[in-house]
Amino acid sequence: MVAMALLNATAAYAQTPPASVQAPPPAATDRLDDSFRKYSKRFFGPGVDWRIFKAQGMAESGLNPDAVSRVGARGIMQLMPSTWQDVRSMSALIGEHINDPEWNIAAGILYDRTLWKSWSSALDDEHRFQFTFGSYNAGMSYVQRAQKLAQERALDTRVWPSIALVAPEVPKWRHEETITYVERILKFLERMNANGKLVKK
Repeated sequence: MVAMALLNATAAYAQTPPASVQAPPPAATDRLDDSFRKYSKRFFGPGVDWRIFKAQGMAESGLNPDAVSRVGARGIMQLMPSTWQDVRSMSALIGEHINDPEWNIAAGILYDRTLWKSWSSALDDEHRFQFTFGSYNAGMSYVQRAQKLAQERALDTRVWPSIALVAPEVPKWRHEETITYVERILKFLERMNANGKLVKK
């Protein structure tokens, strides 16, 4: 039941632009890196690059722990309080306060893990992360509808570009936000060095 609640995020949250689109100065984010490393390893294992979740945090909030969207999504990973409570019920590891940067990061990555499990049909891990982040932003249902359209058009439903191609045809989906969101995560990741610092490209 909890998993289904997570997979069907509310439309209001799904269609809300990130609270911030500006990446913060690298020095201001050093203290957060340990949390991204820790919970990436805990929920995804040591083989997954922790920096992809830091890039997601940049896309969500600019890594601002005090960020609040117009519909109430909060913190670095821009979680709605209802989603936060659902995620917390899945793991006793996550503390009580949604505004605590460590717990907000932990909950966001665990939510990613829940979505990740639903996209095992993706071609590879790169595409699977794109499906995961697209679902984080828009909710699973919009991405699933796009996948169905892609199938009807004989497109490869295992790759994210097929979803992006048919996204404009999905009713009520503010698809441009979602496509841009996924692209921004990947661009932030490209600009990071091995230590998670943004560098000029």
